[in-house]
Amino acid sequence: MLSIIITLIFSVILASVLGIALGYFKVKFNVEKDPRVAELEGILPGVNCGGCGYPGCSGYAEALAKGIAPVNLCSPGGKSVSDAIAATLGVNAVSTEPVVAMLLCQGTKDVAKDRGTYVGIKTCRGAKISAGGTKTCAYGCAGFGDCVAVCQFDALTMGSDGLPHVDYLKCTGCGMCVQECPQQLFVLVPKSRKGSLVLCSNRTTAKASVIKACKTGCIKCEACVRACPEHCISMVNGIPVTDYSKCTSCGICVEKCPTKCYQLIQKTIPQI
Repeated sequence: MLSIIITLIFSVILASVLGIALGYFKVKFNVEKDPRVAELEGILPGVNCGGCGYPGCSGYAEALAKGIAPVNLCSPGGKSVSDAIAATLGVNAVSTEPVVAMLLCQGTKDVAKDRGTYVGIKTCRGAKISAGGTKTCAYGCAGFGDCVAVCQFDALTMGSDGLPHVDYLKCTGCGMCVQECPQQLFVLVPKSRKGSLVLCSNRTTAKASVIKACKTGCIKCEACVRACPEHCISMVNGIPVTDYSKCTSCGICVEKCPTKCYQLIQKTIPQI
């Protein structure tokens, strides 16, 4: 009986000491949370897409409150969210031009040949790591839809042609597809941009190997470079690149391209 009483007394004393210690440490190491964080979280759309570069909307809100992040990183929220954040923080709003994602590949299953039957993990990243891709074009889309899986806005769907397709009325330009694609086939393009863009990422300089791998690939003939009246196209790492400060959208490069891998951006993206 005595041992039970002693145990109870000891337990009470120990619980009291631990309670006091916990209370002390709570006060000692308490970190005051900026009340603006909750307000900023309420302004942000809450989709946690990660396009801002922070771990979700709460992470971005904390960075904003600390003053270490710009107010215009939320692509899904757009200008209205940026303005609201700026008003809450008492800073000047930063103009944000809406962007959308474009796929730099036209290697559908009809024009781009498979290397063989792939039996590995059915993801683009898995195919790239384990087999170096599934197509004879080492730069082409594997077609397993990793980008579709990470899109939080249902703006990407896999087509029957084996390529992901962007719904530009839903795309917010969050950039998740850009980050996820192991082939780096997505780029973010301003919605208001006009001019030509090459829908090919094959940087191989050997013309014959490009033709063999994909019928719509850029064969590095440089017909576009020579034909451009504004001299705004140059070859960079095996891919024609347009200087949009000079491009007039004349479309001559599109007409001259023998494999039709050129496209005028405004023909694809709804202009704002």
